[in-house]
Amino acid sequence: MTMSTSEAKESSSRVVIHHLNSSRSQRILWLLEELDVPYELRKYHRTSTNTAPKELLDISPLGKAPVITDGQVTLAESGAIIEYLLQKYDTEGRFSTRPWPESESGWLYDLYFTHYAEGSLQPILVRRYIFRSVPKRFPIFLRPLVGWTLGTFDKRMNQPDLEKHGKMIEDHLAKVNDWLADGEAPTRADFMMSFCLETLLSRAPDVVGPHVRAYVERIQQRPAYKRAVEKGGPYAYIVA
Repeated sequence: MTMSTSEAKESSSRVVIHHLNSSRSQRILWLLEELDVPYELRKYHRTSTNTAPKELLDISPLGKAPVITDGQVTLAESGAIIEYLLQKYDTEGRFSTRPWPESESGWLYDLYFTHYAEGSLQPILVRRYIFRSVPKRFPIFLRPLVGWTLGTFDKRMNQPDLEKHGKMIEDHLAKVNDWLADGEAPTRADFMMSFCLETLLSRAPDVVGPHVRAYVERIQQRPAYKRAVEKGGPYAYIVA
């Protein structure tokens, strides 16, 4: 089948998202669905050791997801992808806060939580995952000792931090409206924080308050989010 010049141009400029199951790329799928941007979905599946497959190295030097291609642009890192998609495709500003100083508090909330997500919260959640998963990779006779050792570190290092973060987020959500920037629609902060709070619910449910849980449920009930999950495939962090 031969494409016309216009069809070829449209095809070459369509956003392609390279999606790894149960990963940060779920937040990019959600954003694309909210923006109603046509995109092509290419799925990758974790290996038996729960890592990204080597095929992703053909797309990005680090071999991680998410990655998007958009014409001649190839871009990794959730935060960069979200900024790029909003700048290029959110032409009506539906998911933006009013700029500072007209909306100082909302703009600052948006700025803070956009960078807080991967800069402060997610590293602790990754550390907890490592501490709890590493013992399973040891010979069976060593697992009790390694599990006890890393469990002790987890309790002393991760748990206090997670409790502080859980309280901070709960207190913030208690004082704003539905979204982190205190607006009527999600912003870049919500797209960034969605995966972090889903994993927080999974890995540290004891530090999650009612406002955080309601916030995650609110995200997952959005029609665009449901479409993203339906298209993306099995996702480990759906709230029951």
